[in-house]
Amino acid sequence: MAKTWRICLLLLRFLAFSATLASVIVVTTSHERVSFLTISIEAKYTNSAAFKYFVIAYSIVTVYGFLVLFLPQESLLWRLVVALDLVFTVLLISSISAALAIAQVGKKGNDYAGWLPICGQVPKYCDRVTGGLAAGLIAVITYIVLLLHSIHTVLDPLLLRKN
Repeated sequence: MAKTWRICLLLLRFLAFSATLASVIVVTTSHERVSFLTISIEAKYTNSAAFKYFVIAYSIVTVYGFLVLFLPQESLLWRLVVALDLVFTVLLISSISAALAIAQVGKKGNDYAGWLPICGQVPKYCDRVTGGLAAGLIAVITYIVLLLHSIHTVLDPLLLRKN
């Protein structure tokens, strides 16, 4: 039974790693150039601070996820992993929130601020960013499940000692 749990946890961590890696790759490779008469518009993730933050945060978590894949279950570092899971889950949530807010403005615009939607002009870029954000959302959900499992794993032995 314990071996099955380890395999499931390893697969879940691999899913989290894959989702963060995929979202970074998709968002960083999304760009599109459109020309209207003499005006040229280029849409890429570096045009938005929120997308830069998203890519940097997800890149950090991707490296962390890769390193944790090779950490032995019996290691005492798993208590540190619980704290890092919490920190990185919060980092993922904040970065995807910022990116989703900017994506919403790009899709719908903002009448009060006078911002026009751009997804009508650069649909391929918006579709790729949407795919990257979807992978990012999968990563967030996976990291929340991993965080809950890590907390349970660390606290369960403590609760059993009190009984």
